[in-house]
Order: sequence, then structure tokens, then C-alpha cells
Amino acid sequence: MKATGVVRRIDDLGRVVIPKEIRKTLRIKEGDPLEIFTDREGQIILKKYSPIGELSEFAAGYAETLSRTTGHIACITDKDTIIAVSGGSKKEFLEQDVSQELEQLMEDKEVYTSQENSNKAMPITKNDNQQQRKTNAQIVYPIISNGDTIGTVILMSKDANGQMNEVEKKVAQSAATFLGSQMEI
Repeated sequence: MKATGVVRRIDDLGRVVIPKEIRKTLRIKEGDPLEIFTDREGQIILKKYSPIGELSEFAAGYAETLSRTTGHIACITDKDTIIAVSGGSKKEFLEQDVSQELEQLMEDKEVYTSQENSNKAMPITKNDNQQQRKTNAQIVYPIISNGDTIGTVILMSKDANGQMNEVEKKVAQSAATFLGSQMEI
């Protein structure tokens, strides 16, 4: 654990203010849910809650099925990180922070298909190697649960000349809809 040097008092309602600098660094916004953990030494640990993160094992299986079915790289993200990947480099994608472009797409609840956007691939991770996938086809579909975007389903062509068609769009849409419905149960 890293010490911040910040000390805060608990108010009469039991509230503690998390400093703005820490919220900005950890990308915690007003209204974001936090999980609270305790350990044996009496420490309290706050972690940004990821509803789809609870399905990470299930999401990994789903990504594997998507990859095998389509022959493409399949990724499933929550709002902050990639939680499952299949058909591509786990080192390159798994547990990497999502790019600002992908965050914006989630915020706007938009579907993205690279062919509709000058055949340029959207960066998926913050340290995405754009040179490697400059023209690879992609489909990004938001996972929506109870009206809020909680992540995305991403299909990326392994081939620089690959194309995404209506079948891949429908597969990504079905996966996103199914995962979103699992969070509503």
C-alpha cells in the first residue's frame, strides 16, 4: 500500500472525503460506486466497483466463444479496464486501462465500426500500439445495464485487410445485450 500523507476526519454521519487528486488519479467520479473491504489489521480498502468485473470468469468464456465463432480478437471491458480477451495477446490487452476514445464512446453509448470512420482503428487501451493495428477492422458495442453503460464488447480483425460485416455487428450486439441483461438479474 502507498501512503499519501493525507489525513481526513470522519464527520458526524460517518463520511470521509476522498481528496480530489486521488479521485482524479483513480478516475472516481461523483456517483461512482465503491466496494469496501477490511483486512485483519483493521485497514479499510476502497475499490472502484465494477459490476461487469464480477462476471470476469464468465466474460472470459464468452470472449473465447466470440473469438472462436468469428475468427477475430474478442475483448470485453468494464468502464476502466479490459477484463477478458481471446484470440489476441493477453499481455497487450488484459487488465489494461481503456483509451480516452473508448471511454468517450461508452459515455455516449455509441456503437463504433471502423469502416464507417475512414478505416482507422480506434485505440482500445491507453498504450495502444496504433502502428500495429492502423487499419484493422473493429466493432465496439456498449454493454448497457439499467440504462447505464457498464462496458463494451469489442471485435477486432486479426488481418489488416479484414472486414467486419453485418454478421459480426449482430454477434457483438447479441453479446453486449446478453451481458447487460445478466447484470440486471
